[in-house]
Amino acid sequence: MPVPSLLAIFAHPDDESLSAGGVLARHAAGGARTAVVTATWAADTLRAAELAEALRILDAGKPRMLGYADARVPQSAPGRARLCEAPLDEAVQRLVANIREFRPDIVVTHDAYGGLPGHPDHVHTHRVTMLAAEAAGLSQLYPDAGAPWQPRALYLATHPHSAVPALRDVIAARKAVYSVPDEQVTATVDVSPWIEQKITAVLAHRSEVQRGALPGVIASLRPDVRERLFATEWYIRHAPITAASAQTELTA
Repeated sequence: MPVPSLLAIFAHPDDESLSAGGVLARHAAGGARTAVVTATWAADTLRAAELAEALRILDAGKPRMLGYADARVPQSAPGRARLCEAPLDEAVQRLVANIREFRPDIVVTHDAYGGLPGHPDHVHTHRVTMLAAEAAGLSQLYPDAGAPWQPRALYLATHPHSAVPALRDVIAARKAVYSVPDEQVTATVDVSPWIEQKITAVLAHRSEVQRGALPGVIASLRPDVRERLFATEWYIRHAPITAASAQTELTA
């Protein structure tokens, strides 16, 4: 059976590598088409160039950037609205266009908390993606955004409660507080064969390494600790959008 194509939709450059780098690499290695949409930062910024390098490492194509400003970094997209303040219908339509153009079997995005940090851009990207994943299949919505395409499955990148203590032990400075009950996790994916590829993609976000953000913390860890903490990815499978979606799963 062919490995399903996968479109990852995340808020910032580096979210794709941190949250779903292993799954992206795994699907690409299986011969699937993979791509990433990033909601914030402009295409002519340093972080966009770092994103391009990370996607090259993950074999996930060229950056697809919506170009909104980061909620906390206005210079990320000079003259553009912050993602959380942009017209909702506009953001949904732009994302629908990407879904219809790429035509993925699976869409992956942040969970409703926005992952461990609960960043407002992560939360809003989740909301926009949920709307766009459904709207993309409805022909009377956004007719100028391409021919309808309905992804067959939607997965939310998350962390179970049981994984948080180990993360806190090593990266105690990070406020890793948003997680879900273990029983809500529907896909636990071992990405250890692709851990080196995933970590290399994370570290390609050099400006985040240099400023001591999470990629910088990861850079300081021993390889065995990196594998212990980041060789598993967890997802919540959203309720099927169509009946056919029951047959479309992440490779686990």
